[in-house]
Amino acid sequence: MSAGHTAVTTSGALADKPVISCETPQDECGVRDVLDRLGDKWSVYVVVELASGVLRFKELQRRIHGGISQRMLTLTVRRLERDGLVKRTVHPTIPPQVEYELTEMGHSLTHLVKSLADWSIAHRPAIAKAREKYDARSAADA
Repeated sequence: MSAGHTAVTTSGALADKPVISCETPQDECGVRDVLDRLGDKWSVYVVVELASGVLRFKELQRRIHGGISQRMLTLTVRRLERDGLVKRTVHPTIPPQVEYELTEMGHSLTHLVKSLADWSIAHRPAIAKAREKYDARSAADA
C-alpha cells in the first residue's frame, strides 16, 4: 500500500477485501481529478456511445440521450482526449470530417461503466423502496 493511503474494511460479502481511502480530506490520493471527469454525466455517455466504435461528431451527438449541446459535447470530448481516453481524428476534407474513438485506456473504462450499470439495474428496486421510505418519513416530519 502506498504512502497516504489506509486500508478500510467493509462489512458483508466484501468484509475480507480492503478498500483504499485517503488518510486526510486534504490528501486526494491522486484520484479527485479523474473522478471529477468520470463523475460528469456527459463523459460517461460519450464513453458508452464510443464503446461501439468510431463515431463522427454529429453521430455521437445524436446518440447521446437527454440532448447534449454542441458546445458541451465539444468540451467533453476535448477533456476525454486530454485524459487519454478518446482519440480524435481529423480528415482533411471540406468541411473537415472529425471522428472520435476510445483509446485502449478508454476501452478499459467501459468494463467499469458496465459494472456500475449492472449494479444500478440490480439495485433499482431496493433504491426505489428506500426513496419511498425516506420520502414518507420526511413528509411525516414536515
